[in-house]
Amino acid sequence: MPAGTMFAKFKSTNVAASTSMQNVAEGNPITQYFEIGKPVACAGPELVWRIHDAYRKSDNRECSVFIFEKKIAEKLHKPRRKEAITELLKSSVKTLERFRHPRILQIYHTVEESADTLAFASEPIFASLSNVLAFHESKTYESANVTPATGGAAAAQAQAAAQAAANTLPQRPAHAKEYNFLDMELKYGFLQVSCEWQVTSNDQRLLTLFANVLQLTEALAYLHYSGHVIHRNVCPSSILITKRGIWKLAGMEYVERMNENDLNSSIPCPPWSNRVSKMAQPSLDFMAPETQSTSKCSLLSDMFSLGMVICAVYNSGRPLIQAGNSTSNYAKQLETLDDLVHKLMPRLPIALQEATSRMASRDATARPTAQLLQLIKYFIDPAINALKFLDVVNMKDTQQKSQFYKTTLIEAMPLIPRKLWWQNIWPMLKSEINNNEVLAAVLQPVMLFVQEATHTEYDNLMSTTMKVVYNTPKSIQASVTILENLHLIIEKTKPEDVTTDIMPMLFCSFDGSTIQVQSAAVVAVANVFDSIDELSIRRMVLPKVKLVFEKNITDPKIVQNVLMCIERVMDRMERAQVMDEVLPLLANIRIPDPDIIMRTVRIYHKLFVDKTYGLTVETMATNVLPLLIPHTVNPALNFEQYCYLLEVLQQMLEAIDRQQRNKLKLDNLSMASPERHRTLRHQFSTDNMNAPPFNIPNLRIDQRKTSSAEDMARKNSGGSGMLGGWWFGCSPSSPDSNFLRVGNVFPNRRLSDNTLMTPKIRIAPSCASSPGGTPGSGLPTRRHSSIGPQERRGSTINLSPPTKSPLLYSQKQGGSMPNTSSSVPFLLSSSMQSIRSRRQSTVLSSGPLGSGSGLLQQLGSGMVRQLTSVSGTVSPVPLLRVNGTRNSNSNSNVRKCPSLNITFSQ
Repeated sequence: MPAGTMFAKFKSTNVAASTSMQNVAEGNPITQYFEIGKPVACAGPELVWRIHDAYRKSDNRECSVFIFEKKIAEKLHKPRRKEAITELLKSSVKTLERFRHPRILQIYHTVEESADTLAFASEPIFASLSNVLAFHESKTYESANVTPATGGAAAAQAQAAAQAAANTLPQRPAHAKEYNFLDMELKYGFLQVSCEWQVTSNDQRLLTLFANVLQLTEALAYLHYSGHVIHRNVCPSSILITKRGIWKLAGMEYVERMNENDLNSSIPCPPWSNRVSKMAQPSLDFMAPETQSTSKCSLLSDMFSLGMVICAVYNSGRPLIQAGNSTSNYAKQLETLDDLVHKLMPRLPIALQEATSRMASRDATARPTAQLLQLIKYFIDPAINALKFLDVVNMKDTQQKSQFYKTTLIEAMPLIPRKLWWQNIWPMLKSEINNNEVLAAVLQPVMLFVQEATHTEYDNLMSTTMKVVYNTPKSIQASVTILENLHLIIEKTKPEDVTTDIMPMLFCSFDGSTIQVQSAAVVAVANVFDSIDELSIRRMVLPKVKLVFEKNITDPKIVQNVLMCIERVMDRMERAQVMDEVLPLLANIRIPDPDIIMRTVRIYHKLFVDKTYGLTVETMATNVLPLLIPHTVNPALNFEQYCYLLEVLQQMLEAIDRQQRNKLKLDNLSMASPERHRTLRHQFSTDNMNAPPFNIPNLRIDQRKTSSAEDMARKNSGGSGMLGGWWFGCSPSSPDSNFLRVGNVFPNRRLSDNTLMTPKIRIAPSCASSPGGTPGSGLPTRRHSSIGPQERRGSTINLSPPTKSPLLYSQKQGGSMPNTSSSVPFLLSSSMQSIRSRRQSTVLSSGPLGSGSGLLQQLGSGMVRQLTSVSGTVSPVPLLRVNGTRNSNSNSNVRKCPSLNITFSQ
């Protein structure tokens, strides 16, 4: 009979009886100390121990209570054997209490006996390995019974055959417990003596398997080399899986003391017999061959049993030997054991195949010891080592614990499957949270749990524990760790819990006396400002942040954190608060650190760009720019930082420029540009003077096109170079060829002055009241259009002839030519765009001519000046020679000025 069938028949009756009983442990003294709940699993010989969930009344500590009902032994055995079974089970519990090891089941309360029951309490248990393997064995039968639906008579026959097969196949036993192993759990469990299973990724499965193999091996090594005993019953019913996913070795009913002189030697032990109760003997399916054949056992006998357990795990829960409590069946199947092991090897991890085949060998000398098994490469794994240390962490001192939590565990957690996070790691971290000495170190992996947990996992498994953390006193480093990761916690926490639990803790952190906590609180506000309401930001956050800044104004790290906080929360502040509190805070920063400067510049730029803050040009000019401009020469800034700073400054200056220009235009004030004096210049320009008409007789003005530089060079090349030729502007080849020589004679002339435009000549009345005139000057001064009001460009050449030089005089006009001072020349520009200076005649109404009728000004090849003699008479002078000849025709005197394009005819 298969083991699963046998277990099913027994356990179905057992569980049915237990469910009919309302108070299983009624009358047992253990009920005084524990609150017992529903049954969850079973273990021990023939699964006689029923495991219940429970809590210790004194401290509400979770645990499990094992209960044995004596009437079970009365049904299966003769009444005289009832006492023998009871004593066997009681002794096994006392043996467990004597062997204290992380890989052996930990007893919370010793065995208590009543008239009907035995009971003891242990650490919380999820199930026994037998429960789990029974579930997987039944799944294998169910899978083998699946028949595809095809239709027709054949389908009906197939369905009938499947139904008949289902009736003959063993049903899922009542004690079966659904549990999926990870290969890491199996690895770790076998090494300790434990195992788990789950069909997930290969890496996770291997890691879990390795962990459980390691647990079992460590447990056996402790019993063999420290306890000096042989277990003799290493089987699934003796291996318990805790709620943390750790495999623990129990079932000490059949231990034998080893030879103290030679631990490797064999000792006598009874074989399995049909004459003895099954409950009083080890499991035949996992018994070593030498025990049954020679009635001897050794520590290597336990290694055979461990190898058979590993094979059962990888054989879908079925042991390789299924004797059905029959020694003859055992002997027959033992002959084929080597072949069965060889066929099973492909299912095992490669690193474990050789060790398992040797452990399952019928030759005891081929088996490795527990100490050697721990040294194989299969168990060298950082994740396994972390899980091993976690199981014994309570035996370590504070320094070792802190180092493990902060470094080793953090590095190993990415290699550990998430299932083991919650089963193995989180319960231990949860228990350490109340230890203030290691709380700061424990919070490091806790924050990783918070980050990786789903919202459901956090609500169901972590939220209650985290509330305890918020409300208990913490060390400086613990407070800093929570504040730095507060954004992760708030992301997983319900909004109502954020308001009631997290925010009060955050605001109280500002009142701490240590700089580290205050700085971490500022960083926390910057990270979670979206979760803080605006009223709290204005009334709580900003005043506290400002106070932290004022206390640590010289600390670059805190100043930078404060600026980061202000930059993020300022959008939720009122404008007046920003202007009244933030700007003065920025003005007090004196640290020339590039990062601090850039954060300050970003805040100013944000105030400038966002018009809701109302940053005025007056504030920029008086409060912002004086603080930022000195940083332009800060040698610590790199190129990008400098460019950004300069860009912000330019934007602010342009805004100030626009504002002031518009304001000055509205106020009719001067504009801040090169054209700011245009209004004043045109006001006194001769073009805008309202002068009465003044006609110069016989004056003809010819219009000339603008000459290019090439034309001027060409015409200039034909000149004679003589002063007379330049003055009269004539040459044998071209009358106008000498006009460019003006540039040689007038070196201060600009290139634009050589461009000849249509002249505009207006001669205002010679009076002191003329616009633009000054006392002593008859004509107003015209300024050049491209210069400022204080730049008066004048010729460096005095065009006035010597005082007594005779000049051209026309007697037909009958007027007199008055004397003018030779120290006040006037110049008609060659471009005729402006008249630089004019002087009022000093003898307008007095002179020997006495006519007083007007002023005769003659324009020819140059400037004509007439001087009055001392006697008051004008001496007639001969005509000037033109091109070397005297023009004696008084009726037709024509003079030309090529550079001015003016012809004067008489």
